[in-house]
Amino acid sequence: MSPGALTLPEAIEEYLLALDVERGLSGNTIEAYRRDLAQYLDFLHGTEPDQSAVERYVAHLRGKDLASSTVGRKLAAIRGLHRFLVIEGLRQTDPTLLLESPRRPEPFPKALTIDEAIHLVEAPDIATIKGRRDSALLEFLYATGARVSEAVGVDIGHIDLEDKVVIVTGKGAKQRLVPIGGKAVTAVARWLPDRLNLVRGSQGGDPLFLNLRGRRLSRQGMFDVVRANARKAGIQQEKVSPHVLRHSAATHMVEAGADLRTVQEILGHATISTTQIYTKVSPAHLVEIYVQAHPRSK
Repeated sequence: MSPGALTLPEAIEEYLLALDVERGLSGNTIEAYRRDLAQYLDFLHGTEPDQSAVERYVAHLRGKDLASSTVGRKLAAIRGLHRFLVIEGLRQTDPTLLLESPRRPEPFPKALTIDEAIHLVEAPDIATIKGRRDSALLEFLYATGARVSEAVGVDIGHIDLEDKVVIVTGKGAKQRLVPIGGKAVTAVARWLPDRLNLVRGSQGGDPLFLNLRGRRLSRQGMFDVVRANARKAGIQQEKVSPHVLRHSAATHMVEAGADLRTVQEILGHATISTTQIYTKVSPAHLVEIYVQAHPRSK
């Protein structure tokens, strides 16, 4: 585990929050996952899991004479957790990948259409302080494809509106320089005077995004902003989250012709294989590019 990375108990809380806010699972289902993952943690005794540890845990479960459906649910919780950790950049490897039993990957969130994304980022009422803050945040998330945890950590000193770039801090405290577009620059510049009036004292840095009490906007606060404006834009709230905006930004860049290496750098993916998921969302676009590019396509 990299210095500064979340501990496994902390990562589990991030996963459960994502199940609640992004996937909209019922409270009972989330509590069942919480119990299953607590048992998993107890079995690990504070060690970071590898494939061998996961296999021992599977053998442990199968030796307890549990119903197959119960074992399946517990394994689904573990697999979902580790897949989430890799996708979010919180861990580099998934120790459940080579488990012998069949695995059903959780669906990758569906990207918004370009029209939906535009309606979402234009939904805030910029005649109000809250609307100007929401507009800045939504334009920032869509422009940069930043993870919600990265957006939470952005300070004033990280963003350069003149050069249209921002420094975001990803996994393992690794920083990267990300471009921001004109719409996001305008929205952030419009928000800055309000931010200056709201900011309250020392709070560990000089956060770009604040709640209306003048404190750093939390991860949950960012989810709430996205969901509230999705409702205003007439988009199903269950369909939208900060991660869906990240996925949409990447998808729209790829569909517009951005090369995968560039998108990989912007998103902060450790490997190109993670970025390649965005080539799978628009088969029609891939066929169009193939027809244009391949000498034997016609």
